[in-house]
Amino acid sequence: MADLNEMVKDKLAGVKGGSPSAGGTKGLSSLFGALGGSVVAVMAAVAIWASIEPAIGPVPTEHKVVGYATTQTVINVASTLLNKPEGFTSNDMLPPFIFLDNMPSFEFGALVQLRDLTRAMRKDIARSQSQSTEDKDLSKAEPFFNLSHTDFLLPSSEGEYRHGIVALERFKKRLLDSDTRNVQFYARADNLRNWLQDVETRLGSLSQRLSASVVHSRVNTDLAGDAAAQQSTPNFEEVSVQTVWHLRDDVFYEARGATWALIQFLRAIEVDFRDVLEKKNALASVQQIIRELESCQDTVWSPIILNGDGFGLMANHSLIMANYISRANAAMIDLRQLLLQG
Repeated sequence: MADLNEMVKDKLAGVKGGSPSAGGTKGLSSLFGALGGSVVAVMAAVAIWASIEPAIGPVPTEHKVVGYATTQTVINVASTLLNKPEGFTSNDMLPPFIFLDNMPSFEFGALVQLRDLTRAMRKDIARSQSQSTEDKDLSKAEPFFNLSHTDFLLPSSEGEYRHGIVALERFKKRLLDSDTRNVQFYARADNLRNWLQDVETRLGSLSQRLSASVVHSRVNTDLAGDAAAQQSTPNFEEVSVQTVWHLRDDVFYEARGATWALIQFLRAIEVDFRDVLEKKNALASVQQIIRELESCQDTVWSPIILNGDGFGLMANHSLIMANYISRANAAMIDLRQLLLQG
């Protein structure tokens, strides 16, 4: 009985002193802190891994059939967007991917170029004249790529894009079959010109948005060149333009994605349209455009996208990117003029 009384006294003394209870709580807090820190570290590592930009792939030249290089390049670009490290991130709803914005912007920029080229293939390149019918596989592939890149359920973006890749694979298989007569890839100057015009407008828009990283006023030229032109809503003679500060890095990485895809498409075009380009003496123009766009893919050494004033002490990455894209766009306008000549 005496031993029992001593044990009770010891327990009561421990509760009053608080040392065992406090020690247990402190140990539990340390454990949760360590676990929380580990989770944050792992999420940060995954986020960095998912933000690695894919490399530019080589031009596929396994087959000499006209149209193979372009078709296979479109397939490769689409597959890379889906199968790069951590996959397609634009529609991910779980952390850490939901907190990412640079890679989703990169994916969107590349996806826009992918959509434009698949539409050009469906609308022009695979058709002989305006009264001809659309290719059955391209008419299915193009709509699949036009699903919003942020859809994650019923249907998901990845699922629809994979259907588009399958349709392009069917088109490529028919293209390589010499016995199949109901599929064509017409490497003509007018087809190439139509696609280049779409690319011009995309690059022009990107250049304007990148330049708007610093506030500036521009003269309203919306109705310039046509005395009878009208617009639905009146506007000021001078327009002040500036990209919202938290979207500037998004525009920068969208331009990175667009130029990443465009470099690969132009290299494939250089293969499939080579005879046309040489006849028009325009091959050097395509190579110069590719050179300017390759500068947009230079390594960004800064941990953040800087947006200093134009001639300020701090660099402005957006203005540098806008310069390269504007030069490529100007060269593309010259290229279209060359293709228009006899």
